[in-house]
Amino acid sequence: MSTAPVVSNDDVMAALATVKDPELHRDIVSLGMVKDLRIEDGAVDLDLELTTPACPLKDVIEEDVKKVLQPLGIHEVRIDFGAKVRATTPGEGKQPVAGVSNIIAVASNKGGVGKSTVAANLAVSLARSGASVGLIDADITGPNIPTMFGIPAGVQAQQQGGLRPVERHGVQVVSIGFLLPRGTPVVWRGPMIGSAVRQLLHDVPWEGIDYLIIDLPPGTSDASMSLAQEAPVAGSVIVSTPQAVSLEDAMKAVSMFEKLDVPVFGMVENMSYFIAPDTGTKYDIFGSGGAEQAADELGIDFLGAIPIEPAVREGGDSGVPIVESHPDSESAKAFHTIAGQVAARISVLQRMGS
Repeated sequence: MSTAPVVSNDDVMAALATVKDPELHRDIVSLGMVKDLRIEDGAVDLDLELTTPACPLKDVIEEDVKKVLQPLGIHEVRIDFGAKVRATTPGEGKQPVAGVSNIIAVASNKGGVGKSTVAANLAVSLARSGASVGLIDADITGPNIPTMFGIPAGVQAQQQGGLRPVERHGVQVVSIGFLLPRGTPVVWRGPMIGSAVRQLLHDVPWEGIDYLIIDLPPGTSDASMSLAQEAPVAGSVIVSTPQAVSLEDAMKAVSMFEKLDVPVFGMVENMSYFIAPDTGTKYDIFGSGGAEQAADELGIDFLGAIPIEPAVREGGDSGVPIVESHPDSESAKAFHTIAGQVAARISVLQRMGS
């Protein structure tokens, strides 16, 4: 005969109502996160529906749930996590992108800072968390994303019906490079580039995409303006390196998005430091802490620092981003943390707007 205490659904729900989502600062019951609660012989099974599969604080929520149920005499708690990603609400004059819930712009006002590398690895990291992810290579005149994903140049040049996403490493990828044989230049004026970005957004058959990442070209170009004016961008990630000149340009990118009324999720410092594999010694090759200081001055979040690792370059050249090829590396861990923070900020903005 069982000696487990009699615990009702109401008892458990009352206890769970004291657990708060660390990002949204509301309890998980009023947020509607608790689903399908089952109690049997002193054990509790429940489904928890997160706002993103990339939730960075899932372990904290699980620990808090177990902690509040223990005083009730519950000896075992089994949690099945799920996620339902809400869509960004389009602002006035913005046209939703069919099949896409949220758009994330990855930008910098300066070339050569590893922006495409960051965009590629953020996309793969979000996909590895369980999200449905798309990636647009909006650098029309210098598309590098196909190479970074191991997709041959001109792969769709002879295809009828226009560009279609190509799946690699769990990410739906689209680039004008799919239509161009290797080495073919794109010699277009600004308005044509803006038109191309609009077509990549609205003429490509997206379906069920939680996060669509846009790898923007450097600078305050027609591509960035067209994106911000045309579509409901959830927010932007600004990429910089520690050098002063790079940080100056990154600040301009922040200012551009603020003028375009696009939220800035924060700044990433790429090529932040190098750790010698033979000695473990850390070298600040390009300086240290500049992006974090710049983010503080601008009043935006510092999302994280990504070290210099040979595997990052090797992954870009071989078509397998480091998040996929070396998931336990320092760089991959940094990308994973940044991806979780970006997803969490989208959830917060959506909740504030609801």
